[in-house]
Amino acid sequence: MEDYSIWVSSNFIFLAFFSLFLLQSSNSQLNPADSRTLFQAQQKLEYPPVLQQWSKWTDFCYLPSNPNLVIVCEGNRITELTIIGNKTKSALSANFSIDSFFTVVTKLSSLKKLTLVSLGLWGPLPPKIDRFWSLQVMNFSSNSINGDIPSSISSIKNLTVLDFSKNLLNGSVPDLKWLQNLEVLDLGSNLLGPKYPSLSYNLVSITLKNNSIRVQIPSDFVKFVHLQRLDISSNKLVGPIPSSLFSLSSIEYLNLANNQFSGAMPTNLSCTTKLRFVDLSNNLLIGRLPSCIGSNLANRTVISLWNCLTNTTSKYQHPHKFCQKEAIAVLPTKRNGEHKKEETTLKLGLVLGIIGGIVGIAGLIGLLILGVYRRRQAKRTKQFKSDSFAFDNNAVRRRPQTMRTAALGLPPYTIFTLEEIEDATNNFDSSNLVGEGSQAQLYKGWLRDGSMVLIKCLKLKQKHSTQTVQQHMEVISKLRHRHLVSVLGHCIVSYMDHPNSGSTVFVVLENAGSESPLNSHDASQVPHRPTNPEKDDIYQFGVIILQLITGKPVNSEDEIIELKNQLEIGLMESPTRLKEVADSSIRGTFAYESMKTAVQIAISCLNEDVNVRPSIEDVLWNMQYSVQVQEGWNSSGNLSTKL
Repeated sequence: MEDYSIWVSSNFIFLAFFSLFLLQSSNSQLNPADSRTLFQAQQKLEYPPVLQQWSKWTDFCYLPSNPNLVIVCEGNRITELTIIGNKTKSALSANFSIDSFFTVVTKLSSLKKLTLVSLGLWGPLPPKIDRFWSLQVMNFSSNSINGDIPSSISSIKNLTVLDFSKNLLNGSVPDLKWLQNLEVLDLGSNLLGPKYPSLSYNLVSITLKNNSIRVQIPSDFVKFVHLQRLDISSNKLVGPIPSSLFSLSSIEYLNLANNQFSGAMPTNLSCTTKLRFVDLSNNLLIGRLPSCIGSNLANRTVISLWNCLTNTTSKYQHPHKFCQKEAIAVLPTKRNGEHKKEETTLKLGLVLGIIGGIVGIAGLIGLLILGVYRRRQAKRTKQFKSDSFAFDNNAVRRRPQTMRTAALGLPPYTIFTLEEIEDATNNFDSSNLVGEGSQAQLYKGWLRDGSMVLIKCLKLKQKHSTQTVQQHMEVISKLRHRHLVSVLGHCIVSYMDHPNSGSTVFVVLENAGSESPLNSHDASQVPHRPTNPEKDDIYQFGVIILQLITGKPVNSEDEIIELKNQLEIGLMESPTRLKEVADSSIRGTFAYESMKTAVQIAISCLNEDVNVRPSIEDVLWNMQYSVQVQEGWNSSGNLSTKL
């Protein structure tokens, strides 16, 4: 009897464990539709290394631990999918279709978390991403996704984290204020702008750094009571800094650096006790820092370099007049075209400026860029608007050849990190060294979209401040011309802890062909008589503006003198005569006063007397005036003064 009881008991235990095993097996058996979707996604992503081990025997719900591949199942459906690839310098092939890819992935209807990072995704996000109706985390960072962010994203009401950083997204951000559950938003390192996005007041972290936002900060920031972290650095934000930012009840981190904020901050500014980090560097602030963000604060780090402040312990500040002058130049202006969306694109005409121009650096000259835009009869397209043209007073930023500026056919601009430069050159591998001089090296490299570039490495002397370099490189970010090798971006590496060591500038150049006489123009090819670094740069600058205005390349000193004389005669005689000297392709597209100023600058830069030539600062100031005159002419539609 006892043996029978033991037998019954053991069989009962066996049956119980067996039943439990069957139950677990049935629960972990992934829905066949989700399995098919994963294999289809693997194919669409062109079999990245992290997915190459998949087979029909793969149990997706019980994969080995891998931070680059995470699949979480609930019941028999996938609720989390994380795929992190290694495509940091290249995109998927031309056969890839982002629309087709998301048609597949959106079939995972139970997803709550979707992370697709460094997979080489390219193309515009399709509106169908709103099919992720249950998604809480959406992370598509470090890809090459371009175009507008679809407005349909605002219908994914459960989103708590949205990360589209380090892509090529452009245009204005859609209205996100209805995403009431959104806590973390990271849209950094894109081309977004010029407007500041409308956001939910429930956000805890906002990152919009390294974009093209060029307006004043909205006044409703006082309502962001949950905000702990705000990074809007490296944009073109203007006007005063709202005092409310520093007193937000939850704020801990504020990065406002590398903008164009101006004016004096109120002396009675109050800061919340939670505030631990503030960066105000590289703006146009004047006056004294309020006591709550002053120096010698034990529990608060404040960086305020390169403004025009008077009560800081740092010597790295501009004189007061610098910030006054620059603030006037960057004041935002309204354009008639902004209020007439159905109107055809305005004739933008002649826009002028400087490219390069790092004073005192042998081999790197200031280049004047002449950008000509013609009136287009078709209505402006959504992707390329007139307020994003290359020489706007507001910054334009990145990126590769697939995102070239519509009117000029040139790629937008970006500020690269040292890590990106190292990746592009394979850590400056000697096999990528193209040429070397006494103060510079030239490397070939590859960006993450696969495009080949040239990277010039320039060593700066101690006397050249980082701020001076940044100001000149800032001009590059706005000003280019279709006949010159395009500057794609730059990276400045400074050593604040070792001020005697100077800085290094990496200039990323387009690896262009020679489609026109000026297409491969370089400083070393400009005929000139050497004098000293600064004034020699100015002379070469004059040679280039001379060629751009006349449309004629020069190969000798005699040709320079002849073209200069023609411009001088045109100025003295009449606007009609000057029109005859100008490049025929730009006639009728610019204001006479704007062209006159540009011609005067060119002549001054080419003066035989070295001591009479203008400084780079004088040239920049006059170019800004020329641009403002031209923009006023464009906006008014006054054709009576055209040349």
